[in-house]
Amino acid sequence: MDYKIDKRIVLTLDVGGTNLVFSAVQGMKEIVEPIRLKTYPNDLDKCLENLLSGFNQIIDKLDSKPVAISFAFPGPADYPNGIIGTPPNVPAFHNVALGPFLENNFKIPVFINNDGDLFVYGEAMAGFLPKVNDMLEKASSPKKFHKLFGITLGTGFGGGLVADGKLYVGDNSASGEIWITRNKRHPKCFAEEGVSIRAVKGTYARIAGIDASEAPEPKDISAIAQGTQDGNQEAAKTAFAELGEVVGDALANAITLLDGLIVVGGGLSNAYPLFINSILDQMNGTIESYSGEKLPRIVQKSFDLENDNSCQQFIKGEVKDIVVPGTDKIVKYDSLKRIGIGRAVLDTSYAISVGAYAFALSQLDSK
Repeated sequence: MDYKIDKRIVLTLDVGGTNLVFSAVQGMKEIVEPIRLKTYPNDLDKCLENLLSGFNQIIDKLDSKPVAISFAFPGPADYPNGIIGTPPNVPAFHNVALGPFLENNFKIPVFINNDGDLFVYGEAMAGFLPKVNDMLEKASSPKKFHKLFGITLGTGFGGGLVADGKLYVGDNSASGEIWITRNKRHPKCFAEEGVSIRAVKGTYARIAGIDASEAPEPKDISAIAQGTQDGNQEAAKTAFAELGEVVGDALANAITLLDGLIVVGGGLSNAYPLFINSILDQMNGTIESYSGEKLPRIVQKSFDLENDNSCQQFIKGEVKDIVVPGTDKIVKYDSLKRIGIGRAVLDTSYAISVGAYAFALSQLDSK
Protein backbone atom coordinates (compact mmCIF):
# COMPACT_ATOMS: atom_id res chain seq x y z
CA MET A 1 0.00 0.00 0.00
CA ASP A 2 1.13 3.55 -0.77
CA TYR A 3 0.08 5.32 2.39
CA LYS A 4 1.24 8.68 0.99
CA ILE A 5 -2.01 8.89 -0.98
CA ASP A 6 -4.24 7.23 1.59
CA LYS A 7 -7.24 9.35 2.62
CA ARG A 8 -7.76 7.73 6.02
CA ILE A 9 -7.03 9.80 9.12
CA VAL A 10 -5.23 8.52 12.22
CA LEU A 11 -4.99 10.38 15.52
CA THR A 12 -1.44 10.51 16.91
CA LEU A 13 0.17 11.44 20.20
CA ASP A 14 3.67 12.29 21.41
CA VAL A 15 4.00 11.44 25.10
CA GLY A 16 6.60 13.30 27.15
CA GLY A 17 7.18 13.60 30.86
CA THR A 18 5.96 17.21 30.70
CA ASN A 19 3.60 17.51 27.73
CA LEU A 20 1.21 15.46 25.64
CA VAL A 21 1.23 16.58 21.99
CA PHE A 22 -1.83 15.54 19.95
CA SER A 23 -2.18 15.60 16.17
CA ALA A 24 -3.72 13.84 13.16
CA VAL A 25 -2.05 12.33 10.11
CA GLN A 26 -3.45 11.69 6.63
CA GLY A 27 -1.42 10.52 3.66
CA MET A 28 1.77 10.49 5.80
CA LYS A 29 1.32 14.21 6.59
CA GLU A 30 0.21 16.09 9.67
CA ILE A 31 -3.07 17.81 8.79
CA VAL A 32 -3.85 19.87 11.92
CA GLU A 33 -2.02 22.21 14.25
CA PRO A 34 -0.87 20.07 17.20
CA ILE A 35 -2.47 20.55 20.61
CA ARG A 36 -0.33 20.49 23.77
CA LEU A 37 -1.62 19.58 27.21
CA LYS A 38 0.12 18.75 30.47
CA THR A 39 1.07 15.13 31.06
CA TYR A 40 0.61 15.02 34.86
CA PRO A 41 3.06 12.09 35.08
CA ASN A 42 2.26 11.47 38.76
CA ASP A 43 -1.53 11.79 38.56
CA LEU A 44 -3.27 9.07 36.56
CA ASP A 45 -6.77 10.60 36.64
CA LYS A 46 -5.58 13.99 35.38
CA CYS A 47 -3.41 12.39 32.73
CA LEU A 48 -6.28 10.25 31.44
CA GLU A 49 -8.56 13.29 31.49
CA ASN A 50 -6.10 15.21 29.32
CA LEU A 51 -5.72 12.26 26.96
CA LEU A 52 -9.46 12.31 26.32
CA SER A 53 -9.54 16.08 26.05
CA GLY A 54 -6.62 16.26 23.64
CA PHE A 55 -7.97 13.65 21.23
CA ASN A 56 -11.44 15.21 21.35
CA GLN A 57 -10.03 18.62 20.50
CA ILE A 58 -8.22 17.14 17.49
CA ILE A 59 -11.38 15.34 16.34
CA ASP A 60 -13.27 18.65 16.46
CA LYS A 61 -10.77 20.04 13.93
CA LEU A 62 -11.29 17.26 11.40
CA ASP A 63 -13.65 17.15 8.42
CA SER A 64 -14.07 13.38 8.62
CA LYS A 65 -13.92 10.72 11.34
CA PRO A 66 -10.53 9.14 12.15
CA VAL A 67 -10.18 5.40 11.62
CA ALA A 68 -7.77 4.75 14.51
CA ILE A 69 -5.57 6.13 17.25
CA SER A 70 -1.87 5.23 17.07
CA PHE A 71 1.01 6.49 19.20
CA ALA A 72 4.11 5.66 21.20
CA PHE A 73 4.12 5.26 24.97
CA PRO A 74 7.08 4.45 27.24
CA GLY A 75 7.51 0.85 28.33
CA PRO A 76 7.61 -1.62 29.83
CA ALA A 77 4.29 -2.55 28.29
CA ASP A 78 2.23 -5.25 26.63
CA TYR A 79 1.88 -3.21 23.46
CA PRO A 80 -0.39 -5.51 21.40
CA ASN A 81 -2.95 -5.45 24.22
CA GLY A 82 -2.42 -1.78 25.07
CA ILE A 83 -1.40 -2.37 28.69
CA ILE A 84 1.20 -0.02 30.17
CA GLY A 85 3.45 -1.45 32.89
CA THR A 86 5.56 0.86 35.00
CA PRO A 87 7.24 3.54 32.82
CA PRO A 88 9.85 5.48 34.83
CA ASN A 89 9.02 8.91 33.37
CA VAL A 90 5.22 8.48 33.71
CA PRO A 91 5.03 6.70 37.10
CA ALA A 92 1.28 7.23 37.46
CA PHE A 93 0.80 4.41 34.98
CA HIS A 94 1.11 1.10 36.78
CA ASN A 95 -0.51 -1.82 34.95
CA VAL A 96 -2.98 0.46 33.17
CA ALA A 97 -5.14 -0.83 30.29
CA LEU A 98 -4.65 2.37 28.29
CA GLY A 99 -5.54 0.94 24.87
CA PRO A 100 -8.87 -0.56 25.98
CA PHE A 101 -9.63 2.66 27.90
CA LEU A 102 -9.24 4.79 24.75
CA GLU A 103 -11.09 2.27 22.57
CA ASN A 104 -14.00 2.31 25.01
CA ASN A 105 -14.21 6.10 24.82
CA PHE A 106 -13.62 6.71 21.10
CA LYS A 107 -15.02 3.45 19.61
CA ILE A 108 -12.12 3.08 17.15
CA PRO A 109 -9.05 0.79 17.21
CA VAL A 110 -6.09 1.95 19.29
CA PHE A 111 -2.49 0.93 18.58
CA ILE A 112 0.34 1.61 21.04
CA ASN A 113 4.02 0.94 20.43
CA ASN A 114 7.49 1.82 21.64
CA ASP A 115 8.84 5.11 20.23
CA GLY A 116 12.03 3.43 18.97
CA ASP A 117 9.98 0.86 17.06
CA LEU A 118 7.81 3.52 15.44
CA PHE A 119 10.90 5.56 14.53
CA VAL A 120 12.32 2.58 12.63
CA TYR A 121 8.95 1.86 11.02
CA GLY A 122 8.75 5.46 9.80
CA GLU A 123 12.26 5.21 8.33
CA ALA A 124 11.33 1.90 6.68
CA MET A 125 8.17 3.30 5.11
CA ALA A 126 9.24 6.80 4.07
CA GLY A 127 12.90 7.36 4.96
CA PHE A 128 16.16 5.43 4.91
CA LEU A 129 15.00 2.09 3.45
CA PRO A 130 13.23 3.48 0.36
CA LYS A 131 16.08 5.97 -0.15
CA VAL A 132 18.69 3.20 -0.30
CA ASN A 133 16.57 1.00 -2.55
CA ASP A 134 15.97 3.96 -4.84
CA MET A 135 19.74 4.48 -5.18
CA LEU A 136 20.22 0.82 -6.04
CA GLU A 137 17.40 0.84 -8.58
CA LYS A 138 18.75 3.95 -10.33
CA ALA A 139 22.12 2.18 -10.63
CA SER A 140 20.36 -0.83 -12.23
CA SER A 141 21.51 -3.02 -9.35
CA PRO A 142 19.75 -6.37 -8.91
CA LYS A 143 20.06 -5.87 -5.14
CA LYS A 144 17.12 -4.77 -3.01
CA PHE A 145 16.72 -4.59 0.76
CA HIS A 146 13.60 -5.58 2.71
CA LYS A 147 14.86 -5.43 6.31
CA LEU A 148 15.78 -2.41 8.42
CA PHE A 149 17.27 -2.42 11.90
CA GLY A 150 17.29 0.97 13.58
CA ILE A 151 19.03 2.29 16.65
CA THR A 152 18.49 5.48 18.61
CA LEU A 153 21.36 7.05 20.51
CA GLY A 154 20.54 9.57 23.21
CA THR A 155 19.42 9.26 26.81
CA GLY A 156 19.46 5.52 26.14
CA PHE A 157 20.27 2.97 23.44
CA GLY A 158 17.10 1.88 21.64
CA GLY A 159 16.46 -0.48 18.75
CA GLY A 160 13.75 -1.71 16.42
CA LEU A 161 13.25 -4.04 13.47
CA VAL A 162 11.10 -3.86 10.36
CA ALA A 163 11.08 -6.85 8.01
CA ASP A 164 9.13 -7.11 4.75
CA GLY A 165 6.99 -4.12 5.65
CA LYS A 166 6.08 -5.43 9.09
CA LEU A 167 7.12 -4.06 12.46
CA TYR A 168 8.35 -6.88 14.70
CA VAL A 169 7.29 -6.29 18.29
CA GLY A 170 8.07 -9.75 19.68
CA ASP A 171 5.97 -12.15 21.69
CA ASN A 172 6.77 -10.25 24.90
CA SER A 173 6.82 -6.74 23.37
CA ALA A 174 10.60 -6.88 23.76
CA SER A 175 11.96 -7.07 20.21
CA GLY A 176 15.03 -4.95 19.42
CA GLU A 177 16.12 -4.45 23.04
CA ILE A 178 19.72 -3.91 22.01
CA TRP A 179 20.45 -1.74 25.06
CA ILE A 180 20.84 -4.79 27.29
CA THR A 181 23.31 -6.65 25.08
CA ARG A 182 26.80 -7.07 26.53
CA ASN A 183 29.11 -4.06 26.71
CA LYS A 184 32.34 -4.89 24.84
CA ARG A 185 34.48 -2.54 26.91
CA HIS A 186 32.99 -3.66 30.24
CA PRO A 187 31.72 -7.25 29.73
CA LYS A 188 29.94 -7.38 33.09
CA CYS A 189 27.83 -4.37 32.09
CA PHE A 190 25.09 -3.78 29.52
CA ALA A 191 25.74 -1.87 26.32
CA GLU A 192 23.69 1.24 27.16
CA GLU A 193 26.19 2.11 29.90
CA GLY A 194 28.63 2.86 27.08
CA VAL A 195 26.08 4.15 24.56
CA SER A 196 24.26 7.16 25.92
CA ILE A 197 24.60 10.83 26.78
CA ARG A 198 25.90 9.90 30.23
CA ALA A 199 28.52 7.63 28.64
CA VAL A 200 29.87 10.37 26.36
CA LYS A 201 30.04 12.85 29.25
CA GLY A 202 31.57 10.24 31.57
CA THR A 203 34.34 9.28 29.13
CA TYR A 204 35.15 12.91 28.43
CA ALA A 205 35.39 13.61 32.15
CA ARG A 206 37.60 10.56 32.75
CA ILE A 207 40.10 11.45 30.01
CA ALA A 208 40.05 15.17 30.81
CA GLY A 209 40.56 14.49 34.51
CA ILE A 210 37.46 16.35 35.68
CA ASP A 211 34.36 15.40 37.65
CA ALA A 212 31.52 13.98 35.53
CA SER A 213 29.23 16.77 36.77
CA GLU A 214 31.57 19.28 35.10
CA ALA A 215 31.56 17.57 31.70
CA PRO A 216 30.10 19.52 28.76
CA GLU A 217 26.97 18.36 26.96
CA PRO A 218 27.46 15.98 23.99
CA LYS A 219 26.86 18.71 21.39
CA ASP A 220 29.70 20.70 22.99
CA ILE A 221 31.91 17.62 23.19
CA SER A 222 31.23 17.07 19.48
CA ALA A 223 32.28 20.64 18.71
CA ILE A 224 35.43 20.21 20.82
CA ALA A 225 36.29 17.01 18.94
CA GLN A 226 35.93 18.84 15.63
CA GLY A 227 38.07 21.74 16.82
CA THR A 228 35.34 24.39 16.64
CA GLN A 229 35.12 24.86 20.42
CA ASP A 230 37.72 25.04 23.17
CA GLY A 231 38.21 22.00 25.36
CA ASN A 232 40.14 18.75 25.63
CA GLN A 233 40.05 17.50 22.04
CA GLU A 234 41.64 14.13 22.83
CA ALA A 235 39.02 13.47 25.49
CA ALA A 236 36.24 14.52 23.13
CA LYS A 237 37.43 12.26 20.29
CA THR A 238 37.90 9.34 22.68
CA ALA A 239 34.39 9.81 24.11
CA PHE A 240 32.78 9.22 20.71
CA ALA A 241 35.29 6.57 19.61
CA GLU A 242 34.49 4.46 22.70
CA LEU A 243 30.77 4.93 22.10
CA GLY A 244 31.25 3.71 18.52
CA GLU A 245 33.20 0.68 19.69
CA VAL A 246 30.37 -0.47 21.97
CA VAL A 247 27.72 0.29 19.34
CA GLY A 248 29.68 -1.56 16.66
CA ASP A 249 30.08 -4.70 18.73
CA ALA A 250 26.38 -4.70 19.69
CA LEU A 251 25.36 -4.16 16.05
CA ALA A 252 27.64 -6.96 14.88
CA ASN A 253 25.78 -9.36 17.17
CA ALA A 254 22.34 -8.02 16.23
CA ILE A 255 22.77 -7.81 12.47
CA THR A 256 24.22 -11.32 12.28
CA LEU A 257 20.73 -12.52 13.24
CA LEU A 258 18.74 -9.90 11.34
CA ASP A 259 20.73 -9.23 8.12
CA GLY A 260 19.53 -5.88 6.72
CA LEU A 261 20.22 -2.17 6.53
CA ILE A 262 20.96 -0.15 9.68
CA VAL A 263 19.69 3.37 10.33
CA VAL A 264 21.03 5.54 13.16
CA GLY A 265 18.83 8.14 14.86
CA GLY A 266 18.48 10.00 18.15
CA GLY A 267 20.19 13.11 19.44
CA LEU A 268 23.71 11.66 19.45
CA SER A 269 23.42 10.78 15.75
CA ASN A 270 24.40 14.40 15.06
CA ALA A 271 27.94 13.30 15.97
CA TYR A 272 27.78 10.41 13.46
CA PRO A 273 31.09 11.31 11.70
CA LEU A 274 32.89 11.04 15.04
CA PHE A 275 31.89 7.45 15.81
CA ILE A 276 31.04 5.71 12.52
CA ASN A 277 34.64 4.59 11.90
CA SER A 278 34.73 2.91 15.30
CA ILE A 279 31.48 1.12 14.45
CA LEU A 280 32.91 -0.08 11.13
CA ASP A 281 36.15 -1.20 12.78
CA GLN A 282 34.10 -3.59 14.90
CA MET A 283 31.76 -4.81 12.19
CA ASN A 284 34.48 -5.22 9.56
CA GLY A 285 37.00 -6.58 12.06
CA THR A 286 37.79 -10.17 12.92
CA ILE A 287 36.89 -12.84 15.44
CA GLU A 288 38.92 -15.92 16.36
CA SER A 289 38.51 -19.65 16.79
CA TYR A 290 39.95 -21.41 19.85
CA SER A 291 43.04 -22.20 17.77
CA GLY A 292 43.58 -18.52 16.96
CA GLU A 293 42.33 -18.65 13.38
CA LYS A 294 40.91 -15.27 12.38
CA LEU A 295 37.54 -15.01 10.66
CA PRO A 296 35.50 -11.96 9.57
CA ARG A 297 33.51 -10.59 12.51
CA ILE A 298 30.30 -10.95 10.49
CA VAL A 299 29.48 -12.56 7.16
CA GLN A 300 28.55 -9.29 5.47
CA LYS A 301 30.77 -6.29 4.75
CA SER A 302 29.56 -3.04 6.27
CA PHE A 303 29.56 0.29 4.42
CA ASP A 304 29.06 3.87 5.58
CA LEU A 305 26.40 5.27 3.27
CA GLU A 306 27.16 8.83 4.40
CA ASN A 307 30.62 8.53 2.81
CA ASP A 308 30.57 9.02 -0.98
CA ASN A 309 33.29 6.47 -1.82
CA SER A 310 31.89 3.87 0.56
CA CYS A 311 28.37 4.47 -0.72
CA GLN A 312 29.45 3.98 -4.34
CA GLN A 313 31.12 0.66 -3.48
CA PHE A 314 27.94 -0.40 -1.71
CA ILE A 315 25.75 0.51 -4.69
CA LYS A 316 28.10 -1.06 -7.25
CA GLY A 317 28.39 -4.37 -5.43
CA GLU A 318 30.01 -7.24 -7.29
CA VAL A 319 27.60 -7.93 -10.14
CA LYS A 320 28.36 -10.79 -12.52
CA ASP A 321 26.60 -12.25 -15.55
CA ILE A 322 25.81 -15.91 -14.88
CA VAL A 323 24.83 -18.32 -17.65
CA VAL A 324 21.91 -20.60 -16.82
CA PRO A 325 23.16 -24.18 -17.39
CA GLY A 326 21.95 -25.72 -20.66
CA THR A 327 20.65 -22.40 -22.02
CA ASP A 328 21.92 -19.15 -23.47
CA LYS A 329 20.11 -17.18 -20.76
CA ILE A 330 22.06 -14.69 -18.64
CA VAL A 331 21.08 -13.73 -15.09
CA LYS A 332 22.58 -11.05 -12.89
CA TYR A 333 24.27 -12.19 -9.69
CA ASP A 334 25.51 -9.76 -7.05
CA SER A 335 27.92 -11.78 -4.92
CA LEU A 336 28.75 -9.04 -2.40
CA LYS A 337 26.97 -9.68 0.89
CA ARG A 338 26.72 -6.24 2.38
CA ILE A 339 25.14 -3.98 4.97
CA GLY A 340 24.63 -0.24 4.60
CA ILE A 341 24.69 2.05 7.63
CA GLY A 342 23.50 5.65 7.59
CA ARG A 343 21.81 8.44 9.45
CA ALA A 344 18.06 8.84 9.70
CA VAL A 345 16.47 10.59 6.74
CA LEU A 346 13.45 11.87 8.65
CA ASP A 347 13.23 14.09 11.71
CA THR A 348 12.79 11.76 14.69
CA SER A 349 9.37 13.08 15.78
CA TYR A 350 8.11 12.98 12.17
CA ALA A 351 9.44 9.44 11.70
CA ILE A 352 7.55 8.33 14.83
CA SER A 353 4.39 10.02 13.57
CA VAL A 354 4.70 8.41 10.13
CA GLY A 355 5.46 5.08 11.77
CA ALA A 356 2.39 5.33 13.99
CA TYR A 357 0.20 6.19 10.99
CA ALA A 358 1.53 3.42 8.76
CA PHE A 359 1.37 0.85 11.57
CA ALA A 360 -2.29 1.60 12.26
CA LEU A 361 -3.28 1.32 8.60
CA SER A 362 -1.24 -1.84 8.10
CA GLN A 363 -3.00 -3.44 11.04
CA LEU A 364 -6.42 -2.39 9.75
CA ASP A 365 -5.61 -3.64 6.26
CA SER A 366 -4.37 -6.98 7.55
CA LYS A 367 -7.80 -7.58 9.06
